[in-house]
Amino acid sequence: MISETAAIPQAPTPAVASEPEAVRERPASVPSILKVSAKSSPNAVAGALAAVLRERETAEMQAVGAGAINQAIKAVAIARSYLKANNLDLYCVPAFIDVQIGGQARTGISLAIMRRA
Repeated sequence: MISETAAIPQAPTPAVASEPEAVRERPASVPSILKVSAKSSPNAVAGALAAVLRERETAEMQAVGAGAINQAIKAVAIARSYLKANNLDLYCVPAFIDVQIGGQARTGISLAIMRRA
């Protein structure tokens, strides 16, 4: 009897010898602006923010509406705990922004987030 996996062809895995493991784990490009909605998971946004701040000195988050701003602020607080393991901290500077959503001008909040060691 032939096992079920024997009939499935396996694609060869490419060998990467010269690339360090840390480089392979990181995405090719880190977004410059993190846009947060009321439905965004604060933990997921915090993870993305922490990843950006490990790579760069600054990040920006944008949120429109009370629910989105709430999620963004929670994400900043959670990201601080994620960065503690790397002996990093952050601070943020809020500002009002005007954005176009569905052809309408809306006022939102932009959080300029900087890391500090």
